[in-house]
Amino acid sequence: MIELLPYLKRPTRIISLVPSQTELLFDLGLQEEVVGITKFCIHPTQWFRHKKRVGGTKTIDISSVRALQPDLILANKEENTQADIEALSKEFPVWVSDIKNVQDALDMIAQVGELVNRKEEAQQLIDKIQKKMTVRTNQNSIDALYLIWQKPYMAAGADTFIHDMMRYAGMRNVVTQMRYPILTMEEIIALQPAYVLLSSEPFPFKQKHVEETQASLPGIKIILVDGELFSWYGSRMLQSFDYFYHLHEQLQNS
Repeated sequence: MIELLPYLKRPTRIISLVPSQTELLFDLGLQEEVVGITKFCIHPTQWFRHKKRVGGTKTIDISSVRALQPDLILANKEENTQADIEALSKEFPVWVSDIKNVQDALDMIAQVGELVNRKEEAQQLIDKIQKKMTVRTNQNSIDALYLIWQKPYMAAGADTFIHDMMRYAGMRNVVTQMRYPILTMEEIIALQPAYVLLSSEPFPFKQKHVEETQASLPGIKIILVDGELFSWYGSRMLQSFDYFYHLHEQLQNS
């Protein structure tokens, strides 16, 4: 984790700049304490409708943040821009997570729980997630490519949270590059994945994209997957592993 400014007292005015961590704050019971979120913080619905929005994850409106006078801002190295984080940290306590695998996510939940005076609730959440965690690799690992964007095609690389979550779905990520490499259709074919996963976010892949991609990859199975359950670190992980179980069974039997 990255901590720009130490936090010394219980926060009462929190802004979350990270959708998955916004949902986490809700599940930790911080209804009154959270005063600001981004326009991409769609869970929970009541917060999305009624909480003050301070811009997008990469387009933070600093003046809106300033008007809310937060005593804690939760950010993320990947979700938010370095420029916004640096600007905000000059005026407010900013805590920045850096999530690359499942263990990072569990550590983040514990640290956020400590920051917001919900240590016990955070530990209970971690315990529930860990009870559901099962790596489904063994001899049944499925070679897969996970696409997050179209035009150009961008894939989840080997040092991402998605890459680690793929293991729990019984998949081997065929991409070995770091971060989110841009791939041509020729490069996708050369990787020889058994499956190409089209994520529901950040690019909203739909059935029409399955059909378009399938035309270029006739020997490869193309499926739509729930991007939130692969990429949201936090309390959304409670739903991920049951989803992975059923997805793995579906792929094994297809």
